[in-house]
Amino acid sequence: MNGILTLAFKDLRLLWRDRFGMFWVFAFPLIMALLFGSLYSGGGGAQDIKIGVIDQDQSARSGAYLESLEKTKALQVTRLTLDQARQKVRQGDLSAYVLLEKGFGELNFGGNRGLPLQVGVDPSKSAVQAYLQGILVQKWFESLQDIFAKPQSLRKLVGRGLMDIDKSDDVSAEQRMVLKTFMGSLDKFLDSVDSDVYSSGEPLGNMQIKTVSVISDAARPHSSFDITFPSGILWGLIGCATAFGISIVSERNSGTLRRIRLSPLGRPQIMAGKGVACFIACLATSVLLLVLGKIFFKVHVDDPLLAAMALVSVSLCFVGIMMLISVLGKTERAVSGAGWAVLLVMAMFGGCMMPLAFMPGWMQAVSNLSPVKWGVLAIEGAVWRQFSYAEMLPACGILIGVGALFFAVGVRLFSRSEA
Repeated sequence: MNGILTLAFKDLRLLWRDRFGMFWVFAFPLIMALLFGSLYSGGGGAQDIKIGVIDQDQSARSGAYLESLEKTKALQVTRLTLDQARQKVRQGDLSAYVLLEKGFGELNFGGNRGLPLQVGVDPSKSAVQAYLQGILVQKWFESLQDIFAKPQSLRKLVGRGLMDIDKSDDVSAEQRMVLKTFMGSLDKFLDSVDSDVYSSGEPLGNMQIKTVSVISDAARPHSSFDITFPSGILWGLIGCATAFGISIVSERNSGTLRRIRLSPLGRPQIMAGKGVACFIACLATSVLLLVLGKIFFKVHVDDPLLAAMALVSVSLCFVGIMMLISVLGKTERAVSGAGWAVLLVMAMFGGCMMPLAFMPGWMQAVSNLSPVKWGVLAIEGAVWRQFSYAEMLPACGILIGVGALFFAVGVRLFSRSEA
C-alpha cells in the first residue's frame, strides 16, 4: 500500500510541475463554466422538446387540443399523470409538462384568470420554456376556430361570460357595464350572422399561461451558474483524464515505467497507483470548482452527502476513461489528439457544449451512451434537482460501471503492448 501511495504522490507532484497541464485541469473548466453561464443568461430557440401532458378537463376540446400538440413537429408528447410528469421533469427526462386544468373546454370572458393551462418547467431550460409557451398559445387560438364557427354553442359561452363578469371582483362597475353591453350585443350579433364569419375569430381575456417550477424555491437554481458549474466540473475531469493518460505514455516512452517495474511492485500495483493519483486529482478538481462556485458565484448545494456520492462516482468513471485513453496511441501526440477527440465527442453528446433539449431526437438518444451526461445529471441531482438517494443510485451505478469496464479494458490493452 505504501508503494501505491508513493507512486500516486509522485504523479501528483509531476502534475503540479506541469503548468500547461494544470491550466487544463483547473483554469480551463472555470473559464468554460463562466462562459456558458454568461451565454445561457439569454434566450434561444429549441426543437424536439420532450413534454408530458395531463388532461384534467377530459372534454372534447381538451382532447382535440392534445391531439394538435401531438401533431406538432417541434414536440415529443407523452401522456402522463401529474405526479409522473413532475418526477420526470425534475429528473431531467422531460423539459416540461403541460396541465390542462378543469374548465379548459370553456372560454374565459372578462377577469384575469388567464388561460386554463399550467406549465411545469425544468429550471435549467428557460429558453425552452419561452419557446413552448409560444406553441401553446398558437394551438390555443387554433382550438377556438371550431367554437367560433358554431354560433349556437358560442352563445352559451357568452352567457357564461356574462355570469363571470357579474362574479368578477377585479372589474370596476363602469367596466362591468361596458363589458355586459358588449356581450349582450355580441349575443344578438351571433344570432343573425353567417357562421363562416367566425372561423378565424379570437378570444377575449388574459392570455397569460401559469408556470410552476418542479423544484422547491429553496433548492431551485438562483442563477445560470448553478446550472453551468456541473458542466464546468466535467470539463475539469476531462482535463485530468487527458493529462494522466498522456503521462502514462510519456513514462513508457522515456523508460520510467520500465525502471519502476524493476522494483518489487508488480504491474497491477503500478496501474493501481496511476489510478489512485488520477482519482485524487479528479476529486480535488471537482471539490475545488464546487467550493469556488459556492464562494464567489453562490452556487447552491442541496445535499452535501449526495454531492459527495456524485463526485466520487464521476471521478472513478474518469479514472477508467484515463486508462483507456492511454492506449489509444504510441506517442504523447497521438494519445493527446485521440484522447481529446474522444472526450470532446462525449462532452458534445453529454450536454456540455449544447443543451440536450436543443439536440435532434437521435442525438438525445445517443447521449445516453455518454458518461458525461450521467456525470452532469448526478451532480445536478445533488446540487439542485433534489434527487433522493434511490434516484441518485442509477446515475452513480452507471458511472462506476463504465469506469470499471474502461479501466479493465485499458489495463488489458496496456499489458499486451508491454508484453
